[in-house]
Amino acid sequence: MYNKFKLMAKIYLGPAGVPHSAKKKNTVEGIRTVKELGLNAMEVEFVQGVRMSKETAEETGQVARELGVRLSVHAPYFINLCSEEKEKIEASKQRILDTADRAELMGADAIAIHIAFYGKMTPEECYQNVKEGLEEVIDKAREMGIRNVKFGVETMAKETAFGTLDEVISISKELKGVIPYIDWAHTFARQGGEIDYGKIIDRLIKELGLTHINSHFESLVYRRGKYVDEHIPIDANAPPFEPLAKELLKRDISITLICESPELERDALKMKEVLERLGYRLE
Repeated sequence: MYNKFKLMAKIYLGPAGVPHSAKKKNTVEGIRTVKELGLNAMEVEFVQGVRMSKETAEETGQVARELGVRLSVHAPYFINLCSEEKEKIEASKQRILDTADRAELMGADAIAIHIAFYGKMTPEECYQNVKEGLEEVIDKAREMGIRNVKFGVETMAKETAFGTLDEVISISKELKGVIPYIDWAHTFARQGGEIDYGKIIDRLIKELGLTHINSHFESLVYRRGKYVDEHIPIDANAPPFEPLAKELLKRDISITLICESPELERDALKMKEVLERLGYRLE
């Protein structure tokens, strides 16, 4: 099948974590399964903690490079740079650093971070705390020799969380090495069930000069008059995938699409089918 978009969009598509169909539930086997499925990306999940050894991270990277699978990493959920407790902030910084260290060793391009909750702070106060905390983390990361990994501040669905589209773009402008990690469904929810994919992509290109976008895709539950941060299969179309695919294929952009649906590779393959129907073939 000829890829008529070869000179334009470059898409990396795969699951958040080891595919359900992998024979062994480890990262290396997950990468091999991703390749066998005809996908070309995987997000390594450290959401419950960074438990991967440095040696395993290096092996993971070697296998991914050999197979042509692009890696990204999700940092632990237990991060809050706007906590009222200093020890929790310091522990959060260490978790980000540990994630970035393993990501660097495996050759991943970016880490996704749920960076903070506002708590009793105003959004503006929390923003300053996030900025100061991340700046310290990045300085330490450079001292550790971490040079290539981008620190991705994820867009969040909950109104109590730091992570509006404007916030993640703004912090990325201010701190070198920080990028938005766009969760399309979270952004859809945060914007009241509305999303203009093309407008967001163009903002990221124009305001930040991004040549590659890191992102998540899934659908969310609608409950009591709003979309909530509960992931469901993409057939729910909340938000729909095909309009995003069409907007991507109009542009000269590179993107990683990580499927965070509970169906993982099954829904990633459905996303691949949509792309193929539109004339794009994963490489």
